Amino acid sequence: MATFKSVNPKDVSTGAFHHYMLGVIAPRPIAFASTVDSEGNVNLSPYSFFNAFGSNPPILIFSPARRVRDNTTKHTLQNVLETKEVVINIVNYPIVEQMSLSSTEYDKGVNEFIKSGLTEEPSVMVKPPRVKEAPASFECIVKDVIETGQEGGAGNLIICEVVLAHFNENILDEEGKVDTIKADLVGRMGANWYCRANGEALFEVAKPIRNKGIGVDLMPEVVRNSHILTGNNLGKLGNIEQLPDQAAIAKFRESQEIQELLKDEASLEANLHRLAQKYLENNQLNEAWLTLLQKI
Repeated sequence: MATFKSVNPKDVSTGAFHHYMLGVIAPRPIAFASTVDSEGNVNLSPYSFFNAFGSNPPILIFSPARRVRDNTTKHTLQNVLETKEVVINIVNYPIVEQMSLSSTEYDKGVNEFIKSGLTEEPSVMVKPPRVKEAPASFECIVKDVIETGQEGGAGNLIICEVVLAHFNENILDEEGKVDTIKADLVGRMGANWYCRANGEALFEVAKPIRNKGIGVDLMPEVVRNSHILTGNNLGKLGNIEQLPDQAAIAKFRESQEIQELLKDEASLEANLHRLAQKYLENNQLNEAWLTLLQKI
């Protein structure tokens, strides 16, 4: 049985709770923010306190938090307060090391594009340049900046409205939509860890938007309380709108695989649940239910 460690943020240091939070609130997308100050000096820095918060108007929010160790603020925040403009570039695997290098705390006025070896591409509607190598970039005007506190670790929510977006055509499919595999994005984890959204790390989950699944509560008890089926298995099974009828169950029983399982009455239930699990792994939801309902 699982046990839990409870942590009150007031009982530990800010740094310690920061470590706990970022270890599990992950993976986080990375806002690779390019800005300029009032004198036109360019800055480029990544932030993983970032996400999308609406599409009409398109709103992105990222947060350059105050440094925990000395309560200082980031150059990005200072520039945004001066100019009210930012370009949020997206990070993928081919530029992850250069992105990391740009997070070095260089002195104000140092151009991280040059330090990281990335290319400045002029923006169309805002002054800060975008990262040419990025798979996508969003030119933004800053609508508001909300301080969450004034001590080390406090966030500064920079609310950005996208005024123009750029997508590298190499990440688009034949219909002009973003291809997740081609995008090859990376996410921030805790400590020095990142994750790559590609290969076996990617999987699909059918959205229950157009149909109303029966849910776990309406499943037969023997399925709901299975010692073999996992919570993920039950979640997928619950996304069916209605169970197969008796005619379909009977026809499925004629298959050679089911006939073989029926010969072992003592282990029938367990074997049926294991077979259903295999069907679920292959996204064969109906076949999984037809298997499970052989012994109800």
